[in-house]
Amino acid sequence: MTDLTHLTVADALDGLAAKKFSARELTDAHLKKMAALKKLNAYITETPDKALAQADASDKRRAAGGKIGALDGIPLGIKDLFCTEGVQTTAGSHILEGFKPTYESTVTKNLFDAGAVMLGKLNLDEFAMGSSNKTSYYGNVINPWKRQGDSTDLVPGGSSGGSSAAVAARIAMAATGTDTGGSIRQPAALTGTVGIKPTYGRCSRWGIVAFASSLDQAGPIARSVEDCAIMLGAMAGHDPKDSTSVEMAVPDFRKGLTGNIKGLRVGIPKEYRVDGMSQEISDLWAKGAEWLKEQGAEIKEISLPHTKYALPTYYIIAPAEASSNLARYDGVRFGLRVPGNSLDEMYELTRAAGFGKEVKRRILIGTYVLSAGYYDAYYLQAQKVRALILKDFTDAFKDVDVILTPSTPSAAFGFNENEGDPVQMYLQDVFTVTVNLAGLPGISVPAGLDSKGLPLGLQMIGRAFDEETLLRSAQVLERAAHFTALPAGV
Repeated sequence: MTDLTHLTVADALDGLAAKKFSARELTDAHLKKMAALKKLNAYITETPDKALAQADASDKRRAAGGKIGALDGIPLGIKDLFCTEGVQTTAGSHILEGFKPTYESTVTKNLFDAGAVMLGKLNLDEFAMGSSNKTSYYGNVINPWKRQGDSTDLVPGGSSGGSSAAVAARIAMAATGTDTGGSIRQPAALTGTVGIKPTYGRCSRWGIVAFASSLDQAGPIARSVEDCAIMLGAMAGHDPKDSTSVEMAVPDFRKGLTGNIKGLRVGIPKEYRVDGMSQEISDLWAKGAEWLKEQGAEIKEISLPHTKYALPTYYIIAPAEASSNLARYDGVRFGLRVPGNSLDEMYELTRAAGFGKEVKRRILIGTYVLSAGYYDAYYLQAQKVRALILKDFTDAFKDVDVILTPSTPSAAFGFNENEGDPVQMYLQDVFTVTVNLAGLPGISVPAGLDSKGLPLGLQMIGRAFDEETLLRSAQVLERAAHFTALPAGV
């Protein structure tokens, strides 16, 4: 039998339907590989008993000829930002260590209703704040990729670094992620996987630990565009418990993968040629446009003039919302509590011990920009610029159907290579934050290797709620790139 962990979700579903193997065998293969690759630190909490019970239930449904879900028997990793009933949910933070929700997030409930199997809860940057998975209280996640001839451990991207590393290392067939400023697409690009951030409101945020409520959106990381289409179809849907969830039918994303992009208008934004971008990424971007042109697309240069203001705008709005959202962690209701001589002292000691440096930094920035003397100068201005960024995209989409850009300014880097420079780390999101600020869907597809053998990704951006066109275009790009490289030892 072939190594079951190397199958795509689509292939595994076909194999299960043809009774070539059982869901238990598929799950067991992943559990064994997880044990062999513990050094990657991709999982915070492993749930083997729950996984095998879900796999057995899937096998029973198939044996009885019952209703089979869209992901029946497929072993997934769940980012530890999604609340899972009775299973520890930490958000990568000490302050939530030991917290076991009494409820299930809507996205994970949708996945389990579709028959999915949960292998465990995946590591992440603390409260999803970071681009390298270095801020987790539970330790760094190691990217399974290495530079040629170099044993330096590399970052898997962030904040969904556990998700991207697990999918790349074949210790999850696919995984959930969340994307606030690029936290699905950037780690996907650094690990040679596919990651899609859907339109804001496509997937429910209910039961996901909040970072920045107007930016956060759940989405999948998988090993192919088709697998992402299958995952997104199961994750998405209207949820009355989330006021930002949009009441709109979920299309059959997989059915929309026709491979036909004749006449598709692809925009190339001139403002995305930024200082510090490697020549390799610039060349790959040009090659991507050529691949799409060869398949019948029309390439057009476009302008997104307010792009240069996106990062500062994001790093005002996101910390402002985080400072409000994280006020609830006070040691009173759940998670860590450090006793003090007064209520105020207990708050202070708990938050000092419970939050890491990056989270504290962003709470301080957010509280500052919301303070009485600076609200108008910073937060209000940022909201105005955000509206201009959305207008740029609205205008661009009058002339094009999708937009092609790089996913990241560089390949994966070592854990100490941007040490002590938070601004340099923030620049990792330079190509992705605009999509969150505008609430649009974006996808990263692995498109090549750099000179050191590390994966590079290209990003495609679509119109709001037009994930069908986005996925169809991305699959054409994926097929043209024909990315088949694997990290060593996987």
